[in-house]
Amino acid sequence: MRHIYVIGIGTGNPEHVTIQAIGRMNAADMIFLPTKGEEKEKLASVRREICERFVTNEKTRIIEFAIPQRKTVDRSYVESVNDWHATLARTYVRLIDDLPEDGAGAFLVWGDPSLYDSVIRIIERARELGAVDFDFSVIPGITSIQALAASHRIPINMVGKPVEITTGRRLVAHGNRADSTVVMLDGEQAFSKIDDPDAEIFWGAYLGTDDEIVRSGRLGDVAADIVKLRAEARERHGWIMDIYLLRKGRDFDDL
Repeated sequence: MRHIYVIGIGTGNPEHVTIQAIGRMNAADMIFLPTKGEEKEKLASVRREICERFVTNEKTRIIEFAIPQRKTVDRSYVESVNDWHATLARTYVRLIDDLPEDGAGAFLVWGDPSLYDSVIRIIERARELGAVDFDFSVIPGITSIQALAASHRIPINMVGKPVEITTGRRLVAHGNRADSTVVMLDGEQAFSKIDDPDAEIFWGAYLGTDDEIVRSGRLGDVAADIVKLRAEARERHGWIMDIYLLRKGRDFDDL
């Protein structure tokens, strides 16, 4: 039976790639690398760099494939993502079908495959199509949350208190509720639209790479600066991947 490795590769620093991940990459007959056009060519180039650095098995082939654009017209966010995943599942089936009968393939995933990434979901949908028989396993990676905390030299949680992990869209809809809130997938700078000026923000973009930018401080004092930095960075690079932590209160302030 064919086997697929879903491999977390960290946030862009090749040194984030684990020994386990390197082993599975070299066990693969094919490594499937997604491309997203010229605007996000850097994302593909980082994956290529990781392969060039760590793949020593001469039999391992690197197969690039284009990611179709998600259609958003006349459909909700959830509907558009559902349709997009269905298209990608069919693409995955075609890729996996090219493997030898007992061969192995690998998909390289930013950060960790379990956290705000859909490759596992798409793999499951590809299996449900029934067109090709395969199994899969997941190799964990360093998350952008870990990289953010390391760059700011902070713990994510406060003593005995919960952490919420959410999206920018939901932060705007529901507000900043938890003592510690990690916000991902925020293309609209939701932190600048909520009424919580005394919260601390720990923000980072391009974490783990040579282009890394971090800022922190009282939200009311630094939000505008982060919006400006983010816009400049996106213009300069053509894309941006960022994340932040909003924190309220202090350790032991409820004693």
